[in-house]
Formats: sequence, structure tokens, C-alpha cells
Amino acid sequence: MHTARIRGLVIAVLAGLVVASAPLVPAATPAARAQSNCPNATLPPPPVDESEEPAPGQRAPAPLPVPTDTPGGGRLGECGLVLPQGAPRPPQPLTAKNWLIQDLDSGQVLAARHPHGRQRPASLIKTLLALVVIDELDAERVVRPTKEDADQECSCVGIEAGSPYTVHDLLLGLMMESGNDAAHALATALGGVPEALRKMNRLARRLGATDTRAATPSGLDGPGMVTSAYDQALLYRYALTKPRYVEAVSTRRIQFPGARGEPSYPVTNDDRLHTEYPGFLGGKTGFTSDARHTYVGGAERDGRRISVVLLRGEQRPIKLSEQAMNMLDYGFRLAAADTRGVGRVTTAPPPSPRSTRTQAAGDEGNETGRADNGRETAARAAGDEGQSTNVGWIIGIVILVAVATGVGIALTRDEQL
Repeated sequence: MHTARIRGLVIAVLAGLVVASAPLVPAATPAARAQSNCPNATLPPPPVDESEEPAPGQRAPAPLPVPTDTPGGGRLGECGLVLPQGAPRPPQPLTAKNWLIQDLDSGQVLAARHPHGRQRPASLIKTLLALVVIDELDAERVVRPTKEDADQECSCVGIEAGSPYTVHDLLLGLMMESGNDAAHALATALGGVPEALRKMNRLARRLGATDTRAATPSGLDGPGMVTSAYDQALLYRYALTKPRYVEAVSTRRIQFPGARGEPSYPVTNDDRLHTEYPGFLGGKTGFTSDARHTYVGGAERDGRRISVVLLRGEQRPIKLSEQAMNMLDYGFRLAAADTRGVGRVTTAPPPSPRSTRTQAAGDEGNETGRADNGRETAARAAGDEGQSTNVGWIIGIVILVAVATGVGIALTRDEQL
């Protein structure tokens, strides 16, 4: 009897040690669980072509993790319409699968639909490239594009290999004409496409755009390319603090330099809202077969500045530009009614250009987001595991004390018996 009881108590002690050494895994927040159940929570819809096939010998990047706490507030993790209480429904027809309207001055989200749902950005990613260019390249620096730069799949502004262009020229061609050739030339000037993508993805993460990963500098589809309406609202709001960006998106018409001394030629901004929407501040259009039609733009009226992001839209039954104008009107009505917002676009402090340039290299091309996010996740997990292990040891000690007490009582009882 005595031996059996001691054996049982020893087993209990060992069980206590196991509990003590086992880390406690914290459960995801309700917002994260809800968001992870949304359509396209981690990946956009499947591609319709082979544009996202990895290069031979490479694997597609892993999906970006869904943050534990929904950026911008818990309601922005919802899947469907996210409207203030009592707000009218948005104007129809509206084809965008994901959208967001924000007050540009306060960052308040006035209304949205599945704002963290992941889609492809198409040429909206050029805003992220422009931000890196503005931080790192002098406007008057002369760039002579390579043949590869000039031979990009168009839309193109029409640069020619070997001809001199200033960064200022290329930035205007990038944002006004959505020049994929200008995007590639600027990426080359940043140190090459893989280095430009590293810088773009690093800046996205530092600004808090956790749904965004650039796979190409131009927005042409590539393995792992992804963004969200929330992230594009964040990037656009931050970009409007940069005078060079404001100039690029608000300029309607320029004379772009001709190649090798040939006459300059006109380049017109491709955003129809410049001529059709009073108070327009500038914006960016986009399209690929996989992304469908995308848009971001803003306007000012009666002292308020409102912006809209539309992702995965269609041009029928009405043009996406008309849908954007209707949504801006809707945003101004919500703002004028002083309806309570459903969240807030918050931008993390950006890195200085110096710190961006001195970041350690080692990530490869469009896998930057996966590698760095993996390291950040591992670091957070290590910290959580350490904290959980400490808690586990405390629990284990309590169990051991209880077991030791039980042993003492049992032995005493045996002696008494």
C-alpha cells in the first residue's frame, strides 16, 4: 500500500514537471479569428494566367501572416460592409470587392467593405515605389535606362535605352502615364529590381502596411503580389505628405523629353477625375488580368479631404472612375453628417532614408516579405514562448509544492496507521 502510493505521487511529480516545461500558447484574439475566416484573408483569388508562376528552382512566397490585432481597429477585420450605425448604404452600381473611404486629415475610416481582404494592387503599387524613390533618389539625378528597362510590357511612357532622363521625369511618367518602363528604370536606379523590391517591402512593413508585398516594381503580377484596401489607403495618405508625390499625381499634362535630342512629346495624366471631379487631389489607376481594375484617389470639398480605394472592380455597368466619383460623394455626405467612423488608418513612424539604405541585405527579390516577416514572427514567438514558459514553471512549482505536501501527509498517515 505504502509503495503504491509513493509510486503514484512520483508520477504526479513528473506530470508537474511536464506541465511546467510546456509553453502556454495564447489564443488568437476574436478579431483575428473572425478575419481569418473571411474570404481572401491571406491570399487573393487564384490567378487566371501564369503570371504568378515562380521562376524555375524557386518556390512561391508563403502568405503574409494575419496580424493578431486588426490594424485600424477591430471592425476593420469584418468581411462585409463596415458602416457607421444609421449610415445609408453606398451608392450602386459598385463593383469593387474591397473598398475603403477615409478622412485624409484625421485618418478616420468613414466606411469600408472587407478592408483587409487581400487582393492584387496592379499599378497602385507604384505609389510604394514612388515613396522609395522620393526618399532615396535626387530629383535631378540623370538615369540612362537599360534595354530591359525600355522593353517592359506596357503601359509605357516611351523611354528609350541609353537616353538621359532625370528622376523627376521618370517619376512623372510613372504616376501620370503609369509607365511600367519608368518603374523598371527607377528600380534599376535604386540598385536593381531585387533591391528595389526589398526597399519597397521594408517600407511597407515599417509604415504598417501588413497586407502588402510587392513582387514587381510596376504592379505587373508576380509571385506573392498582394495588398488590401486598408493598406492602399494608408500608403496614399502618407504619400500626400510628400510634395514630389503630390506634384506627380496632380499634374495633368507635361512635355516628356524625347530620346537622343528628339522633340519632347505630350504626356497626359490617365486619371479622368482630373477633369471630371471638382477639388480632385490626384490618384492612381491600375489594371491587370489577375487584379482586375483598381483605384485610389482623393478630393477636397468645404475644407474636408476624403479619399477612396477600390480593389478588384469592373468597368461595367459603369466605369470604375464613375464609381470612384460616386464613392467620394458618399464619403463627403458621411463626413458632413459627422457620423462616427468605423476605424482609423494609422501610419507607423517611417524610417529615415539613411536607416533604409544601411539595412542588412540578404533577402531575395520578392521573397523579402516572407523572410523578414518570418524573422519578426519568430522573434515575437520566442518572446511569447519565454513568457509562457515562465508562467508554466510557476504553475509547475505550485503543483510540486502541492504534491510534496501530499507526500508528507501520506507518509504521516502511513506512520499513524
